Amino acid sequence: MLNTTKWTPHVLAIMRIVTALLFLEHATMKFFQFPAAIPGVTYPLPAIMLAAGAIEIVTGLLITVGLFTRIAAFIASGEMAAAYWMAHAPQGFWPALNMGEAAIMFCFIFLFIAFAGAGSWALDNVLRPSSKQISLTERA
Repeated sequence: MLNTTKWTPHVLAIMRIVTALLFLEHATMKFFQFPAAIPGVTYPLPAIMLAAGAIEIVTGLLITVGLFTRIAAFIASGEMAAAYWMAHAPQGFWPALNMGEAAIMFCFIFLFIAFAGAGSWALDNVLRPSSKQISLTERA
C-alpha cells in the first residue's frame, strides 16, 4: 500500500495557494475589472461589494502566502457563507441553478483550511517554527 501521508502538508499547501489565487480573482474583477468586469454589477461599486472585495483581497493575499492563515481562512469562509445566503439562496434552492456552487465550495475549503492550517510552504511556519503543526492523520 502506498503511504501518501508524507505528502499531505504539500498537497494542503497547493490546495491553499490555488484556492486563494482563485479567490483573489474575484477581488480583481470587482476593483480592476480584470480579467473582466463582473456581469450585472454597476460602478461605482455598492458598499457591500466594496466590503466583499476588501475581504477578498486581504484574506486572499494572506492565505496565498500562508500568513495568519487560520484566521484569514475563517474570515473568508464567513464571507462566502454570507455571500451564498444573501445573493444566491434567494434565487432558488438548488446551488447549480442559483449559481452558488463556487460560494459553497470556497466556504467549505476555507473552513477546512481554518482548522487544518496552512500546510507546508507558509510564512506561518517561518514565523512560528517552534509551534507544532498537527498532522491531518494525527488522532487526539
